[in-house]
Parts: sequence; structure tokens; C-alpha cells
Amino acid sequence: MIAAIDIGGTKIAGGLVAPDGTLHHRTERPTRRRATDPGEVFATVTEVVADLAADPRWARVDRVGVGSAGPVDIARGTVSPVNIGAWRAFPVVAEVRALPQVAGAPVALGGDAVAMTAAEHWRGAARGFANALCLVVSTGVGAGLVLDGRVYPGPTGNAGHLGHITVDLEGEPCPCGSRGCLERVASGTAIAAWALDQGWRAPAGAPSGATAAAVADSARAGDPIALAAFDRAARALAAGIAATATLVELDVAVLGGGVLRAGELLLAPLRRHLRSYATLPFTRHLAVRAAELGTDAGLIGAAALALD
Repeated sequence: MIAAIDIGGTKIAGGLVAPDGTLHHRTERPTRRRATDPGEVFATVTEVVADLAADPRWARVDRVGVGSAGPVDIARGTVSPVNIGAWRAFPVVAEVRALPQVAGAPVALGGDAVAMTAAEHWRGAARGFANALCLVVSTGVGAGLVLDGRVYPGPTGNAGHLGHITVDLEGEPCPCGSRGCLERVASGTAIAAWALDQGWRAPAGAPSGATAAAVADSARAGDPIALAAFDRAARALAAGIAATATLVELDVAVLGGGVLRAGELLLAPLRRHLRSYATLPFTRHLAVRAAELGTDAGLIGAAALALD
């Protein structure tokens, strides 16, 4: 049995995962994201591990997998999540290994997008493909790579970070320090911001407010600005996916994350634009699929990293 931990800016989740990828006994706690003391944030991880350890199956746990919002550094075992201000180069691997329930068992670390990639390749939409790009399109855009049948995290665990490749040479500055990044065009935040800038307004009483979900609702109703916002995001994603396929030769691109709740509003124009960008013979066969594992991907992926 593998103990899996999924660390995000909103919640920290845990689960027990069997060697076949079946998730058992899921638990979660809100992240103390406004805490200034690193130990206060880690206290939530401690609570999650204690919940898991109370399950009788914990006796069979022989390793731990941790997936975390990034940046991460798997060589050093540290994380610096953008949305958890108290953690900068926080030694999460050492801290988890030191917990009494873990008792020095092996601990594997990966970024959340790499964990999602490992999960979808093991149990989801990328299963059976030797070369895959898996994207998380949400508040930001993250991604991971599978090359020659294995998840490829790179030396620090950040390989495949598609959200910060430039897709617009004259684009707006990005908090990462570059400009015109894919994330500034195709994330849920960017979709809503662009639509608002073009004159779209969320319908009165919309439960989600001025968000990508509200833009999607308007697009389904035929609003031209909302439809254009998703088309623009899809075009940027297609350009990034095609560039990656040209560089490393891919078989499939798998997309997950909150923005993918829009379904074909994003996927249909993405496939159309991909035909314009993935034009070389070795890229034309590239398939596009929706992720299959949903909110369980982080935990299943963390377990996959631990098994690997």
C-alpha cells in the first residue's frame, strides 16, 4: 500500500493507494495558505497523515508519494508553491519522512502536473501511449511529459512546464518574468480576464461570477465574446501542444483541470487549431483526449511516483 499526499493552495488531501492504482480512504483538510509559519502549514499535512494512519490498512504502507503545487525541486526534496507563501524551499520530503507514522520510509516528490501525468498514464486517458503530454488547465496551466513509456520529470521535476512557454512574442508580462506565456492566454483566469476586457459581463445572478465557468455558460448560450475567449485559449494551447510534439514526438495530449469542465467548448476548437499547427508528418497523428481521473489524479499520481 502507498500513502499518497496531494498538496495544493486550497486543500491538502491524502489517500491510501493499492499497487493496482485503486484509491482507498481519501481524506482532506483546508490548506492554511495565509499562515506565515511554515510549521503551521505543515501541521495540516501531519493531520492528513494521522487520518490515514488510523486506517488498519496503514500497516501495509511501505512508501509515501507527495505531489505538490510548484515550483518543486525533486533533487533537494523542497517545494515553493506560489500560492502557499510560508513555504519557500520548504523541505517537505525530509519533514514527511520524519513523521512518526512514516518512520523513515521512502518518500517520493513530484509537482502536481507531473503527478497528474503519472496518474493518467498509469490509469487514465494516456494509458497505453509511449509518448504523452498531460496538461492541467485551471487557475494556471501546468503540464508533464511521458517519454518512451516513462514519466519524465527532468532534473528538478519541472520538465514539460508548458504554461510558461511564449506563445505571443508581444504578449503581456507574466509574473514568471517572461512575457506572452501560454498561461496568460489559456488559463481560466486569463479566459475570464480577456472576455471582460472585450466587453463581456457575467449574467446577473450567475453563481460563479466573472470566472471561466461563467464565460463557458455564456458561450453555451451563444455569446460571441465568450465563444471567442475559448477559441483564443484553444488556439494558444494548440500552438503549445504542437510545438512540444515537434520537439519530442508525441502520441497524445491529455487535458484536465477545472477549465476542462467546459468540455467541447475548449476541445473542439483546440482540435481544429491543432490541424493548423501540427502539420509535419510525425505530428499529424497526435490525439487529443480529456483526462479521466478528475480530482483523484493527484493522489493516484503521487502513488505512481512513489512506485516508480
